[in-house]
Parts: sequence; C-alpha cells; structure tokens
Amino acid sequence: MQHPGILFMRLIAPLPLPWLRGFGALLGRLLYWLAAPRRRVVLVNLALCFPNRSEAERRALARQTFVHFAQAWLDRSWLWHGDPAVLRRRLKLVGAVHEFEGDAPVVMFAPHFMGLDAGGTALSLLVPRAFASIYTPQPNPAVDAWIRAGRLRFGQTRLCYRADGVKPIVKALREGALLYLLPDMNFGPQESIFVPFYGVPAATVPSLSRFARLGRAKVVPVTTRMTPEGYEVRVHPAWADFPSDDVEADTALMNRRLEALIDTMPAQYYWVHKRFKTRPPGEAAVY
Repeated sequence: MQHPGILFMRLIAPLPLPWLRGFGALLGRLLYWLAAPRRRVVLVNLALCFPNRSEAERRALARQTFVHFAQAWLDRSWLWHGDPAVLRRRLKLVGAVHEFEGDAPVVMFAPHFMGLDAGGTALSLLVPRAFASIYTPQPNPAVDAWIRAGRLRFGQTRLCYRADGVKPIVKALREGALLYLLPDMNFGPQESIFVPFYGVPAATVPSLSRFARLGRAKVVPVTTRMTPEGYEVRVHPAWADFPSDDVEADTALMNRRLEALIDTMPAQYYWVHKRFKTRPPGEAAVY
C-alpha cells in the first residue's frame, strides 16, 4: 500500500498553482498556531538575527515563514510528479547561467531558502550537466524513496550520502559534476567552527571552502525565490576571492554574504531550523 502522504501529493500535483498556493497559505497559518515549539524556534531565530525589528514585525515575518514553508512543501507535488512541460513554465532560470558553461568544477552555494528543491529540480531540468548533492537518508523508507526519486527525476544527478565522507563528493566534482551544496545549517559541533551569523556565533561547517579547494572548483551562489508563477532560480556571478588559505575567514565571509541574500527575501529563509542549537562553550542555550 502506498504511503498516504505520497499518494496525496500525487493526487494534488495536477491542480492549478493558485489553488495549491492558497491551500498552502491556509495550512501555513494553521501550523503557525498548532506547531508551538517550532513557532518558538522561528521567533527566537528572528529575535537574534533581527533585534532592531519590533516584536510585531518579527511575528508577522514568522507567520509568513510558515506560509512559505507549507507552500513549498505542497509544491513538491508538481515538482516531483507534474508534467515536465508544466515545470518548464513555472521554473525560471535567470542570472549568470554562463557560469555553468564548459566542464570546469563548480560548487553551488545554495542556501536554505524554502525553494531549495525547486532550485535543484530547475537546474537538473534546464542545465545540461551532471549534478551531485549531499543526502541524508530519511527514517521512513517510503518517504526516503520518494524524496530520492524526486531529486533524481531529471538529468544526470547523483546523491552522495553524508555518512560516506568527502571522497565521493570530491570525486564527483573532479569528474565535472556541479555540486549543489547547502552548508548553512547547524550540523552539531563535529567539524564545525563558530563564526558570526547576523552577529551571533553560529556553529558552521566550513565545507564550502574545503570542497572548493579540494575540487579545484569555483563557487557560484544560487538562490531560489518563490513567485506567484512558480520559482525564479537566480545564478549569481562566481566569487572571485574564494576560497582563500584561511578556512575560518572563508566561512565567516560565506555567512556575511548569506545575510545579504537573506535580506532580499527574509520570509523565505528556513528559520524553522535550530540554527543556534550548538552554543560556544559556557554560553546558555537559546531555545
């Protein structure tokens, strides 16, 4: 028997996008009130990162964050089950797409905006190159298989398991794959360093700098913005000054540039994540 949640996603995939987005808006507002522990995480994150905003402004931003979260989740229905012609209409690839020409190794800095799966789908559908991404298996086998199939739907894509270490990832880079890297989450104290994120010390994996160096790759930021028509996937110019010989300085620079990207669409960032769960020695927990 098929997983009921996956069956539901297959059934709603053909619906008009305004219907899905409207349903997502209702679901997001409901989640804001029902998911009290996660709402608190969002509000703590926003208070730490935007202390100059009023409490009312931060609560409004939190409500919109939940709306975008729900809408992006429902959008995986058509991203992973919809007609490819529909996807080509709804997914727009813009910006410095020329950065992907040729076969030079590329690490894409793809921050955790709500449209991260739309970005991955758009790239694998519209860019004629091989791709690689780091994958963490899901506890439920049916959900795990569904997510894997969705992310492998188009193009030449390989998923490198996080537990397998760096060798498969570096190998994919050196073989010409574009690495879709999302290094802006708290993966715990192992191999993380503390660098500022909106002025708050945040445990951050220095993988962007290390993979760029090990793979002899350029770093190209890619951001995905949810729009009324679908998603706009913007390719930014490659960073000319990255990586350096200083991993900590590189990681701090990554966070500063991430802040500038978030400021362009703060409600679409993944604030539901406990970004500050790991604290420097001696500092109190914030959640």
